[in-house]
This record gives sequence, structure tokens and C-alpha cells, in this order.
Amino acid sequence: MEKRDIFIGGAWPYANYYLHVGHLAALLPGDILAKYFRGKGDNVIYVSGSDCHGTPITERAKKDGVSPLEIATYYHNEFLKTFDKLGFEYDKYSNTMSEHHKKYVELQFKKILENGYIYEKEELQDFCESCSSFLSDREIEGKCPHCGGKSTGDQCDVCGDSLDSSEVLDKHCKTCGSETVMKPNKHLYFRLTAFEKDLQELINQNRDKWRKNALGEAQKYIDMGLVDRAATRQLDWGVEVPVEGYDDKRIYVWIEAVLGYLSVGQEVAENRGIDFDEFMSKNNPKLKTYYVHGKDNIPFHTTIYPAIILAIKNNYSLPNYIVSSAYVNLNNEKMSKSKGNVINPDDIINEYGADTLRVYEMFMGDYKEDVPWSVESLRGCKRFIDKVIRLKDILNDNDGYTKNLEKCQHQTIKKVTYDLDNMAYNTAVSALMILTNAYQSEKSITKADYHLLLTLLNPIAPHITEQLNELIGYPVLANSSWPEYDEEKIKEDTVTIAVQVNGKVRGKLSSRFDIDKEKLLQMAMEIDNVKTFVSGKEIIKTIVIPGKIVNIVVKG
Repeated sequence: MEKRDIFIGGAWPYANYYLHVGHLAALLPGDILAKYFRGKGDNVIYVSGSDCHGTPITERAKKDGVSPLEIATYYHNEFLKTFDKLGFEYDKYSNTMSEHHKKYVELQFKKILENGYIYEKEELQDFCESCSSFLSDREIEGKCPHCGGKSTGDQCDVCGDSLDSSEVLDKHCKTCGSETVMKPNKHLYFRLTAFEKDLQELINQNRDKWRKNALGEAQKYIDMGLVDRAATRQLDWGVEVPVEGYDDKRIYVWIEAVLGYLSVGQEVAENRGIDFDEFMSKNNPKLKTYYVHGKDNIPFHTTIYPAIILAIKNNYSLPNYIVSSAYVNLNNEKMSKSKGNVINPDDIINEYGADTLRVYEMFMGDYKEDVPWSVESLRGCKRFIDKVIRLKDILNDNDGYTKNLEKCQHQTIKKVTYDLDNMAYNTAVSALMILTNAYQSEKSITKADYHLLLTLLNPIAPHITEQLNELIGYPVLANSSWPEYDEEKIKEDTVTIAVQVNGKVRGKLSSRFDIDKEKLLQMAMEIDNVKTFVSGKEIIKTIVIPGKIVNIVVKG
């Protein structure tokens, strides 16, 4: 099979607090995909980084009495530690403070401006008279116009809808609590409305690739009516606006953060001697792109990011696969840094191990609905990992694969391969649990049997599988090829056969593929309903095809 070009973009978490297990449930699928596709021999570029600009960082800095640079640098480094503990293998994990990223964003911003998709507009903006400053979206608190829940100036905390600050009700300053007033201010705006038709076509083209929640949110965003979005904001922390007269403003974080996929992807490609423009081209037939993120980031990946690509006119592929997670709930609420209802992954890793957390977060559901955090299910995944470890105690010295296990092995290879290709992680884990139980039922298994299980489990549980694989003397799994299945070895031993009398089905039976024709006919004749239609009549012909059909032709 020809090698594919695979681009995987993992969401960029805000560097304003530690990662929690809800974040990781959204990010882990990207790492699993990268490990899987590398095993398949594909050309993989897997990137992400820390979102270090915007008001979440400046607010945290104010709260802690330090600079935004200190806050962003500290939490960026903490993210790196967490990803390392969990075995993430990004080709590059960067941050929006890097000089390369800033220069790349400024260049693309100029292109969008030159292409006519950024324009200047003076508009009334929320102003706090007590603080004597214009307020950014995250510095505003109020009520959501759609559900009435608590909202910032750009997103509802309850229903998750993306908002324009002008829509928010009962607004006040988050810093001092004063009611906001409206004053004129000049900003640059992105002409999002120019891409409504293209974005609708993108949704229609990917109904079989995007997850249900992504399709629903993307369509809702368009149905509500696209509006042009501010491309600059009143801040002194972020990427500078490469336009005269905007020294007191910065490029809005929503536009510069999503460009991080391309800025870092370009860095990786250049280091490998790859032409990134050709790699990402919509005319590259080998390319598949995956964007991996949480449910609250769906509009940015299905609407904003594709529109930016179209505005740049770089001929890049629009997102093929949107790998959007559901929320992980704690105490019937989504985990939230701002609410403080989070679980620190370090606590789980210390008690259960990194691989248990990885397995559990991929096994917890199919991402169609939000899921509650379950300690009991977590413990069940730990028991599964322990089962895999104990299999080393029943290894024998025989070569090759155990005959009794071949069918189950090839079924599992086929199932896990299909599931990872289709991002169905929970059923992939389930298939591996079934194979592990099949191994456990044997008195002994070979090293080849064990190696196969470890290879299939490796993208999901990399630490323990590498350790056990080294123990049995096989090469590093990260450098190993993904196993292939043999369709012939998956065929069922028995098949259901229709038994006909004069061409009409009068009964069914189960038999082996290789059954003798005479034996098969005898079994067919013993079916009560067949006897009814044959009794007292002359059999003039029988058609017996093992594995397919029995037809008895009678007259009289």
C-alpha cells in the first residue's frame, strides 16, 4: 500500500492552569492516531502547542501578581511534563510565544488583508469607567441570550454557544463588577460571512467523516447566521497587528491560535525536507487531515479555521476529519478550570499508572454524549492492564502462533485496524480485552502471540507494552510495522444454509464449510418443515452446494 500523508493537529490548551483529565480525553485520540499511522508506515506530521496569548492568560497573571510571560511559560512547561508522563509523541509541541509562530501569523494576516477579507470598522465596545479601559470578551461577564446561563463576552459557560459580546445580556466588568458602557473603538474585522456557502459545502462533504456532535454544532453555527468577527482586540499581550495605527492592539487569539497548526506543521516539514505547501495541498491525493479537540472548540475547527484557510488562498486542504470529544463530567457538571471541579491527571497516574488512564479515557464512551467520570470503570481498566501483564507468566518456548488463537487474532487485527481508522477507540479497546481473555483461557501462549497483542495495544497503552515487548526480546514497538490480517483465517467455521424445496425456502440449518454433500443433504431432509413438503413426493433432483444452499426438486 502506498504511504499516506497524515496531518494531525491537536488542540492548543490555554496556558493559564494545569491540564485536567477532561482535557486529556480530548487530546489523547491525536496521539493514538499518530502512533497507529506511524506503525502503518505513513508520513505523519503531528503537532500542537500551548495557547499563551489572550485574556485567560492576562487574567491569571493579574490574579497571581506576575507577568503574562511568567504565567504562560510556567504552565507551558507543566503541560510538557504531563504529556511526557502520558507518553504523547508530538513531532513538535510549541507555543504561540515562539518567534516563528508570531512571524508566520503576521505574514498570513497580511495575506488575508491583501485578499480583501479583513476590513476596518469603528464600533461601540464595552468600556469600564471604573477601570478606564476597553474590555476584551473574557473580561466581560453576563447572561447568555440563548439559555440565560452565565457567560463571558465570547462563550456561554452553560450551553457552550459561541457569542459576540454585543449579544450578551446584563454585562459587567469581571475585574471590578461595574456595569459596562459602550464607547466607540476602531478594530479590524474578518469577513467570515464571505464563506458561508463554502462552509456549508464542507459540512455536506464530510457527513460520513465528522463526528455527530461536530456536524450538529457546525450546522447550528451556520443556521444561526454567520457574522464578521473582530480580528483585533484591545490588549498589549499577543501577536502584534502588522497594520499601521494598531500598536495598542493585538491579533485576536481565535485567529492566531488556530494558525498554530500550520506554523508548527511548516517547522516540522522544513526540518524533514518536506515541501509543506505540497504536503497540505488540496490536490495531494495521499493527504488525510485530522483535528483533535474538545466539544467546546468545534466551531473554531469547523467554521473559523477553514474560513481562514480559504481567506489566505494557499490551496491547502480543508479539515477532512474532525475528532471532537464529548465532555467528561464530574458531579454532573463538565470539568472546568474556572469552576475548580477537575481531576489532576498526576493523581491518577500515581495511583493507577499512565496506561490505565489512557485506556480508560478511550474506553469510557463513543463521544456521542457527555460521560461521567467513573472510578469503578477506571479500576476495571487497571484490571485489564494487569491481565495483560500476567500473560507473561504463561509463555512457552514454541515458535509461531498458537493454532487455537489464529482466528481470534486475525479478527482482532481487522477490528482494531478498522476502529482506529474510524476513530472508534472504545470498541478497539473492547476487542483487545476479548483477545486478552482468549489468551488467558489457554494453558500457554507463544511469544509471537504475546507480541501481537502488545503491538495492537501499543498506540493506546505505550508504556507497559514497550516494557513487556522488551522483556520477550522483540524490537521496539514504536519502530515496528502494524500487523496485517488474513481474511481466509477469519471465515466462520460454520455457516447458515437455506434449504429449499422447488426453489422456495422451507428451512435453515448450520453446517461447516467443508461438510460432505451427502451428510449435508441428510441434515436437510431431517428438518420437519422440509419433510412436510417432500413427504409422498418423488425427488427428481437435488442441488447441494456446501456453505451455500440445498435445493430439493420434487413432483407429485
